[in-house]
This record gives sequence, structure tokens and C-alpha cells, in this order.
Amino acid sequence: MKRLFSILAITGLMTFGNIQAQESTAADTTATATEMVEETTADTVAAADTATEEGVEEVVTTTDEEPTFTQKMKQRFIEGGPGFMGIVLICLILGLAIAIERIIYLNLSTTNSKKLISDVEDALKSGGVEAAKEVCRNTSGPVASIFYQGLDRHSHGIESAEKAVVAYGGVQMGQLEKNVSWISLFIALAPMLGFMGTVIGMIEAFDQIQSAGSMEPSLVAGGIKVALLTTVFGLIVAIILQVFYNYIIAKIDSIVNDMEDASISLIDILSDYRK
Repeated sequence: MKRLFSILAITGLMTFGNIQAQESTAADTTATATEMVEETTADTVAAADTATEEGVEEVVTTTDEEPTFTQKMKQRFIEGGPGFMGIVLICLILGLAIAIERIIYLNLSTTNSKKLISDVEDALKSGGVEAAKEVCRNTSGPVASIFYQGLDRHSHGIESAEKAVVAYGGVQMGQLEKNVSWISLFIALAPMLGFMGTVIGMIEAFDQIQSAGSMEPSLVAGGIKVALLTTVFGLIVAIILQVFYNYIIAKIDSIVNDMEDASISLIDILSDYRK
């Protein structure tokens, strides 16, 4: 379009100059000037046509560009309908929110148990139980909390300290596994909602066939397409949440194993300390 406007502006200036030239020259040059104007006009029209064709080709080329993956997903989501697709989207949002919260909590709960055991042992040798408890208070994580409970019951005997460690270890495991069951619920719920949307869409497609009295692909293609889209998005949500769920479970198992090993080491340290 810019090319077209430039060509038209140049043409106007040239035409205006030719008109002034015609008025200032003699009558015998009028025919020659007229021929020049006609040739210029013809060239201008041809250039304008060429520019217009190029602009049309550019528009067609731009229109023929394939949409991105995000645009395709948005289009498919809208085609699936707001009913079941909205519920599946809510499952994804809630599941991801819980998964991200658990991942952050578990990463903050990870403790360097070997360093903690070494610090507690050194504190027991240098300052006694109170110094070791101070080390546990200044260290974050479930392992330090378990150590603190065991040291706090140290005066009642090794068996009492061991029971406190085991009991408080169960409490810490419950904190680690908090809200994880909701993720497994959304993993199961998302594809079930997708399958339900598929069944309802198929029923609506057969209703259209019954009302029309004939089996035409155009009558049922739209309903079947919408029905299958709900299943696809339900499975996608389940797959995404399953990956996060498996990571969280593996992280919890790692922390629990670390807690058990550290608890055994603590009981051994307390036994040596009492001797």
C-alpha cells in the first residue's frame, strides 16, 4: 500500500508539471506533451497494478501461515465447549498449584544430614545436650526437628528418646505427604471427565441422526469432534499431573529414608554419650 501511495503521489506531481508545461509552451508542442502524459499514466497504472498484485500476494502469504502450537491448543479448547473443558482446566490449575507448593516445601525440607549429625555430635562433646539442641533449633527441616525431640527426651533414657524419634518421625511424614492425595484425585478425575464428555457428545450426535432421519456425516462430525476433544484434554491434564506426582513421591521417599538413617545415627550417638 505504501508503494501504491508513493506511485500515485509521483504521478500527481508529474501530471501537475505536465499541465504547467502545456500552458507555458506553444500550441505546436501540445500534442507531444499529451502523448508524454498518456505514456506516464499508462506506466503509473501498470506500476499500481503490480503493487496491488504484490500486496495481494503478501496478504495471501500471511494468511497461509500455519498457526502456532499455542493457537492450535486455544482453538481446540474453545471447540471442546466450556462445560467439561472448563472443569478439566480447573483440575489442571488446582493440581499444578498443589504440586508446585509441595515441591517448594519438600526442597526446603531437604537437609544435609551428614553435616547435621557431625554438628550435633561435636556439640554434645563440647557443650552437652543443650548445645546440641541449639544446633537443631538453628537448622531447618524434619531431620533437625526429629533430632530435637530425641535430645529433649534424652534425660528419660534411650528407650524414651527412641520412642520420641519414631513418633515424631510419623508426624513429619504426615507433613511431607500433606495434600498429595488431592493430586492423585485430579489425575483420576481429569480423564474421567473427558470420557464423560465424549459419551455425552456421542449421545447428542445420535440424537441429531434420529431427528434428521438419515445418516449423514456432516450431522455427526461436529458432535463427535467435540466429544473426542474432551477426552484428549483430559488425558493431557492427567499426564502432566502424573509427572509432578511421581516426582513428589520420589522426593518424599528420599527424605523419609534420610530421616530413618539419621534417626539411627542419633540413637547411636546418644548411647555413646550416656556411656
